[in-house]
Amino acid sequence: MSQSQSLKLARTVAVREIKALRPYNPGIHRDFSLSYAPFEKPRKIKMLEASLSQLEQLVSDLVQQNQSLLSTNQALSAELAQAKDENESLQLSLMEQEEKQGATAARIQALVERVSAGPVSA
Repeated sequence: MSQSQSLKLARTVAVREIKALRPYNPGIHRDFSLSYAPFEKPRKIKMLEASLSQLEQLVSDLVQQNQSLLSTNQALSAELAQAKDENESLQLSLMEQEEKQGATAARIQALVERVSAGPVSA
């Protein structure tokens, strides 16, 4: 084995030993770290707290919107019940009017028949 090959082998072994001693950190790439592990956890916790805060706000908004929709639904249900009552009343009134018109038409028809039957003697 030549001297350059043995130096190369020694460097490779040294690099492997250093890598084996270094704890695993997925943020480290080629001995350069974009994110340092101790700062990752607080950052993630902050992001989770912000997300939780947003979620709480959204739930609060949804609860408020639900209450508003429930009150609107109750008001519309009351209006619908009132409209149904009014509709029934109008239908009854219409039936009464039709009965009166039928009676009036029968009286008129009787008068027309009487007039067309001829002169009435007294």
